[in-house]
Amino acid sequence: MQWFSESARSPGGDYLAVSLVTEKKLTPFVEALARHARATPKRLALRCGFGDEALTTDYAALWRRVERVGGHLRETWRIAPGDRVACLGLNDELQLALLFACARAGAIFLPLNFRLAVPELAAIVRHAGVRVLWFDAVHRDAARQIRDLLEQDAITDLPPPAIAPIDGLIAVPSVKPVNYPDVSADAPVLLAYTSGTTGEPKGALHTQAGLLANAEASWWSHDMRADDHILSTLPMFHVGGLCIQTLPALLCGASVTLHPRFDPAAWLADVARHRPTLSLMVPATMRAVQTHPAWGSSDLSSLRGVMAGSSVVPMSAIDAFHARGIPLGQVYGATETGPVSIALRFGEAKAHPGAVGRACPGVEVRLVDPAGQDVSPGDVGEILVRAPNVMREYWRAPSHVSFAEGWFHSGDLARLRVDGCFEVVGRSKDMIISGGENIYPAEIENALVDCPGVLEASVVGVPDERWGEVPVAVVVATPQAGATQTSVLDFLGTRIARFKLPRRVVIFESLPKSALGKVQKPILIEWLSDAPNSQMTTKSR
Repeated sequence: MQWFSESARSPGGDYLAVSLVTEKKLTPFVEALARHARATPKRLALRCGFGDEALTTDYAALWRRVERVGGHLRETWRIAPGDRVACLGLNDELQLALLFACARAGAIFLPLNFRLAVPELAAIVRHAGVRVLWFDAVHRDAARQIRDLLEQDAITDLPPPAIAPIDGLIAVPSVKPVNYPDVSADAPVLLAYTSGTTGEPKGALHTQAGLLANAEASWWSHDMRADDHILSTLPMFHVGGLCIQTLPALLCGASVTLHPRFDPAAWLADVARHRPTLSLMVPATMRAVQTHPAWGSSDLSSLRGVMAGSSVVPMSAIDAFHARGIPLGQVYGATETGPVSIALRFGEAKAHPGAVGRACPGVEVRLVDPAGQDVSPGDVGEILVRAPNVMREYWRAPSHVSFAEGWFHSGDLARLRVDGCFEVVGRSKDMIISGGENIYPAEIENALVDCPGVLEASVVGVPDERWGEVPVAVVVATPQAGATQTSVLDFLGTRIARFKLPRRVVIFESLPKSALGKVQKPILIEWLSDAPNSQMTTKSR
């Protein structure tokens, strides 16, 4: 068990509890933004869009928009504390204004994953009981289809949500006085869903105090300061895109360049043009910029660090970024944990390959066996997290088994190494039991990322009459001198135990992934059932 009791300093140098002096009816979360509007009104808060066409907003203007949108929620839409307000759209300033306006009004902001199908989105909107759904121009048709689908649904007694274009929030008039309610510091403010229609949707309910605690963890892991400039490109419907850098930056008075979506050419161009100091990436986006023709010639000298998340970064990617003078960090977390809970600070990813880091200040981490007992260092156990930034509960499921006595049961398996870092070896549900031996897919995957000719790889378990389950490796080969089935198995044979060797290797053109680049293994298993035998090879145990 690890526990860090020291307080995290705010980037301004004062301890958070001391530095946030709230005004009447402003929670500490909202006051953090208001304070920057007062102290540094002309400092750049947001630059939204690509290149020279991006629109800029200073802190004073951002605060004015929050106040106008908050008044609009209260006086026009009659939004009450606890009401759910959803948004379906690409990254944009208005989403962030809507989040802070919801906090001002005591409402709950729900960012929707626009990559889901309409029935999946409708299931989430229904489950959350959304009052109003704002949408951008790209997703107008999807919003209308969600409304129409819910209007046809005779199962629920809840009326379908009202829908409104988010661009309409640009010109809402100032409303004074606004009848704001008294909102507590730990009022719920963010509802982030982890799944669609595959089982019951799970919404992680985060509080305003929890988001501030998450910002503290982020400030520590990045050494984030008010003079930092963030280049944010990951989707804000995920806590990774919203809460690892973007929201903590605004809460500490830093500047954010926000891209509507990730584009490798735009990332490289805006690093050179706008000189950001920090950015957040996942292995897939890192690979996209590394393989872009402008990678070697772009000026990346302003970056003092890139934080990586979603999965462990291959050493080849770490080396490539360090060769360009960009130290890598690593952050581990989940939708339910805020998400910042375990991290390697800049430069430590190279020094601790394969690790995800140490517990952040204020975060308690345990590794337990199936009986709930703590495991010894070096042994594999499930990651449990307890911290101020962990969600309050699952929406409409406060007694869910994944969240008990303040501990979030992540389902991730890890070991504590001798260097004091946690190493994730896989998901408990993905663990393969073959002939009585436990095989952790992540161990095989971490070996495969260094295999010549392998661009990406994932390992899953499939049923086997003799062994119960056997591992199967799915590989995406590089375009030039790509890996073959034989070369993959020969490479692994020198690096992992014989009983862990995949019984088959399948070469695919791509892997199914989530919005943050995580491989979707249930879909991969479906793909495997359709893969022709000619794509597979078998190696005896």
